[in-house]
Amino acid sequence: MTTRGSRSEKVKRIFQQFDSNRDGGLNREEMAALVVAVNPRVKFSDEQINAILDEVFKTYGEFIDGEKGLTYDGLLRTYDDGAGDVDRDFDALGLELKPDSGGDDVASSSSIADERAVAEPAKKQRTAAWAASPNHGIVFDDTWKVVDDLEILIKRLKAKQVKDGKMKGGDNSNNDVYSDPGWSRELGPSSEISDKRIVWEESGHDYAVFVKELGVLRTRADGARSREEAFDGHMAIGRVLYEHQLYKEALVSFKRACELQPTDVRPHFRAGNCSYVLGRHGEAKEEFVLALEAAEAGGNQWSYLLPQIHVNLGISLEGEGMVISSCEHYREAAILCPTHFRALKLLGSALFGVGEYKAAVKALEEAIYLKNDYADAHCDLASALHAMGDDENAIKEFQKAIDLKPGHVDALYNLGGLYMDMGRYQRASEMYTRVLAVWPNHWRAQLNKAVSLLGAGENEEAKKALKEALKMTNRVELHDAISHLKQLQKKRLKGNGGANGEEAFIIVEPSKFKTATERTTLRQELAIALDVRAFQRITRLSRCDVELLKKEMTENNAPVSYSGMGVPEKSIRKASLEVILRRLLNFLKPETFVGAVKAINQKILSVLDESESGRVDLGMFFAVLAPICGGTTERRKRVAFDALLWRPANEDSTQIQKVDAQRYIKLLRAIYIPSHGMSEILEIHGETDSAVVSFTEFVAMFDDPDWGFGVMSGLVKLESVDRNRHGNHVCSVCRYPVIGSRFKEMKSHFSLCSQCYSEGKVPPTFKLEEYKFKEYASEAEAMKDKCMWFGLHSKSSSPS
Repeated sequence: MTTRGSRSEKVKRIFQQFDSNRDGGLNREEMAALVVAVNPRVKFSDEQINAILDEVFKTYGEFIDGEKGLTYDGLLRTYDDGAGDVDRDFDALGLELKPDSGGDDVASSSSIADERAVAEPAKKQRTAAWAASPNHGIVFDDTWKVVDDLEILIKRLKAKQVKDGKMKGGDNSNNDVYSDPGWSRELGPSSEISDKRIVWEESGHDYAVFVKELGVLRTRADGARSREEAFDGHMAIGRVLYEHQLYKEALVSFKRACELQPTDVRPHFRAGNCSYVLGRHGEAKEEFVLALEAAEAGGNQWSYLLPQIHVNLGISLEGEGMVISSCEHYREAAILCPTHFRALKLLGSALFGVGEYKAAVKALEEAIYLKNDYADAHCDLASALHAMGDDENAIKEFQKAIDLKPGHVDALYNLGGLYMDMGRYQRASEMYTRVLAVWPNHWRAQLNKAVSLLGAGENEEAKKALKEALKMTNRVELHDAISHLKQLQKKRLKGNGGANGEEAFIIVEPSKFKTATERTTLRQELAIALDVRAFQRITRLSRCDVELLKKEMTENNAPVSYSGMGVPEKSIRKASLEVILRRLLNFLKPETFVGAVKAINQKILSVLDESESGRVDLGMFFAVLAPICGGTTERRKRVAFDALLWRPANEDSTQIQKVDAQRYIKLLRAIYIPSHGMSEILEIHGETDSAVVSFTEFVAMFDDPDWGFGVMSGLVKLESVDRNRHGNHVCSVCRYPVIGSRFKEMKSHFSLCSQCYSEGKVPPTFKLEEYKFKEYASEAEAMKDKCMWFGLHSKSSSPS
């Protein structure tokens, strides 16, 4: 692990390297040389250099010593604030630290006092950067004694755990594997979590003794002569524990410091960092909110720390899945500190996460402009470009990320997916093989490798890869994939351009698809219902009871505002809407919730927020959500009507304005039946019809098969049957097991799954003038039909 002094020592060596006139400051010329030297890949123009220097000299004015320039403390502060990476810059300059004579192998002494006497001469060299910092350092002499004693306790614990083989971690051989999730570097300043994560064994006797002795030091801090000195002691204890990755114990100290000085920014900020590392994202968020409030109330004293608080708060919100909310804080950090490349990268990644691809590309490009060797930013930029259809540039960006970090799992995996989308199956399988070399148990990479080998026509290799994936996880989709592969091998079809026969079909025009009974869903209706059902599944809204929407309306006091047309509405910011969605979907894990918000943002909010104001009419949002939530069809329609009643224009009434009802129905169709587009909505702008409609009239409008939301019945049907399996029946086109409804062609007796039926696909061996289908919701229905058919035929064939 990095020693207490190594970080400040590195900054000192960098400072000395560029302080060419040895006057104790870096003037503009010297500072420019440093910026260029630590960014060897970037070709800066004079304007860019001047802009960076202006920002540095303005932001760190308190550290500018006249014409001498930026002091050592100022340079240290820039690194503390995340404006640069000490380790990266130190390595880029080819510098080396002098060997540390301290080491961990100092003979253990019988008493802490003896060890302190031995360690005293080396105190200055061991002092971490934070201890000497004007705003974060140690203030009282007695605190130094506590810190020295604590260092000795930690050294003892470490020696015992290493000796007993209890300490885990410290292996840095695999540190290029994962994308930067935010906590490894952004949680500074000055106490970065080391790449070499250490896991302490907390259940043994040695650890219990350490905690007991630590309690004695805390009691000493509490017994200080003043509240300020006690605060200083607990903050210092927390910082030392944090540096040594003893996060649980560090959190206790920071919490005590919060009690001593509740309005001080520092303990809340540190407690937030600890909570985040421990996976307590909600607690981290609360601490960062308190830190932000204290910083904003404290004037300019904490202005330098504000960008970092916003970044860390954003990261904590992301940890809870609140990505839209996190965007606001990353954006604020980037405004406060325009050179904060990590804030821009995190903003871009978060925007990508909610489907705002153009804005994501802009933020990520800015991050890369400031730090060209930022592998994670290149990776996320590539993903955003791919989402926008710019695949050639996406490949280049993925490749840059991999060149910078050859074992970058996210870049390799996503590049594999991009090659799959382009039909370059061989290249895709190579990428997944590289992922598995770094992360052998990555079952999704193993499954995708099998699929890409299948696409490349290497069926035997695909079969082996599938079996390997099955060893890693027992998920049902793997069983379906193996079944699919067997079907393909049984019936080697010659397809329409597909290397492995998967596209062996012809597409029939809709008029040739007939239904055998009234209960058989029309092809066009099924296509729309399947699309809405897919959206339901991504968002999990079908698991959200519609009554919860009603509860939100009853308990939510949304402020009334006025739109550009002067119409009063209960509109809220998207970030506030995300909070409501989190309550409605509280059963989702954070990462699943992010996917749900992304789908809702792209499908619903993009239509409701026509003007891109960032605000949404809450009543209309609830009304649009109601039809796809859980509950009976009657309750869904009732809650949709109540949501329209809840809007200011209809409040305190039992009827809604007809123009509102019409706009609602057209919004529904624009969102869930996108082929109708926004043109229908534009037709009704500016209407002043004062007519009103009752709930009964509203339902008639809603159910109208041509102009309403007639797809509702098909959707409810899908909800009840789309997990049904039909024995050994496979779709005659895609060869996958039939799940959901089975559509049987009555003349040729082939079967289609819902998806192939909705797309009008039939096997090329069955070319008919028209096709007549009967829909079976379950295998029991089909068996009943079969028995009746046999019964009729046996009667007709029996002798009279």
